Amino acid sequence: MTTGLHISLPEALKAYVKERVEEKRYGTPSDYIQALVREDQRRREEEQLEQMLLRGIESGKKSRLSKKEIDAMCRDLRDRLRKRSTE
Repeated sequence: MTTGLHISLPEALKAYVKERVEEKRYGTPSDYIQALVREDQRRREEEQLEQMLLRGIESGKKSRLSKKEIDAMCRDLRDRLRKRSTE
């Protein structure tokens, strides 16, 4: 479901958005804004994951992963990378 969101931009930013759309990478200004928001979401998720990993490391708790667990994590990572490259 798509809903509307109206934003106001200074003339210089509006011109920049139009320029990016005209470069043919984006179909409409809305497509460009959506791509920016998605990238921001992805970046935020990565930051949150990094913070969680650091907290885990700093907790001092250690555990060994089995080969099966490592292989599953590698498969998951490859799947995520493939999915991201097709978006």
